[in-house]
Amino acid sequence: MENNKKRHVALLFGGNSSEHDVSKRSAHNIYDAMDKDKYDVSLFLMTKDGYFLSHEGSKRVFDGESEETVEKEEMAKLDLSNPLAPIANLQNATGVDVFFPIIHGNLGEDGTIQGLLRLLNKPYVGTGVLGSAMAFDKDITKKILGLAGVANTRYELVTPLTAEKFTYESLSKELGTTLFVKPANQGSSVGIHKVENAEEYEESMRDAFRYDDKILVEEAIEGPRELEISILGNREPIASKIGSIQVPATDEFYTYDNKFVDASEVKFDIPVAISDELATKLTEMGLKTYRALGLKGLARIDFLISKNDDPYVGEVNTLPGFTNISLYPQLFEASGISYTDLIDRLIQLAIDEFEYRSKILYDFKPLNPTDQDV
Repeated sequence: MENNKKRHVALLFGGNSSEHDVSKRSAHNIYDAMDKDKYDVSLFLMTKDGYFLSHEGSKRVFDGESEETVEKEEMAKLDLSNPLAPIANLQNATGVDVFFPIIHGNLGEDGTIQGLLRLLNKPYVGTGVLGSAMAFDKDITKKILGLAGVANTRYELVTPLTAEKFTYESLSKELGTTLFVKPANQGSSVGIHKVENAEEYEESMRDAFRYDDKILVEEAIEGPRELEISILGNREPIASKIGSIQVPATDEFYTYDNKFVDASEVKFDIPVAISDELATKLTEMGLKTYRALGLKGLARIDFLISKNDDPYVGEVNTLPGFTNISLYPQLFEASGISYTDLIDRLIQLAIDEFEYRSKILYDFKPLNPTDQDV
């Protein structure tokens, strides 16, 4: 590093989604893994109401104080009539070299925080505005993957305007008697239901519409296994080894509770024992998905594998978890990249992408008409 100068990194965490506390745990792990001889770290916690706390307040929460107490103190200092009040404390992020957002779900993975950091004209870890927005919306993701020739499950999109048209009876004839109902713009299995009759379908749709006005009703893959791969890089991404998740027999899919409330009965197989043929196919599908969506920095891609070993892309996570049980860092650890090295690489990728984009923006010169072929 030039002149051995430390880089100033700002960790953005928390958020107003159901993954608020998960994000806090991810941020703790990232902070602990960062080489403090290389980095000075500022902390900015986004509250559940969408306001950033100051570094000092965020550090107090980080160190164990009640978030509600600190938030109450800091909110009293803000001019809430100011439309910029939610981000007012970021004015203290002067001298930041790289932002590291680890806000999961809404605002963090849907392109919102990326748009803010783009306006600040600073490097940031992860995918840009468009890629984040596309990957977060399951409907758009499926449309892009379909165009790219990447296998994913069949589905119908239901909105409030079309809900009366789609009944369990009509959908089951098209997609099968077992269906999955999913909000298009949610993460961590929030609002997802497995349904097998009309009553369950109606109940699940009512719940799903609490989270989004776009609902996917997907076919169920017979006898599925859930496999995962981690991707790292910008224009030349690399893939990790492949892992698997086995949920308790009492659960029919990898639920929010499995992920974040009680994972004691969830089994991780990293790396998973699968055929070379399937491993190669999944790696190719993962990298193709990453490129098709224009992703940068990092992503975890989840697959469903049928009983006949046919793979389908399930979900794409552009800011995957970094908790103690999160698969993204575990998969790269198994692939020979330590947690600390992984953080170093992500920060450097953010800087590389910023410099690349800046060069395109500022060095681009239109062709002289006389230089073009006639």
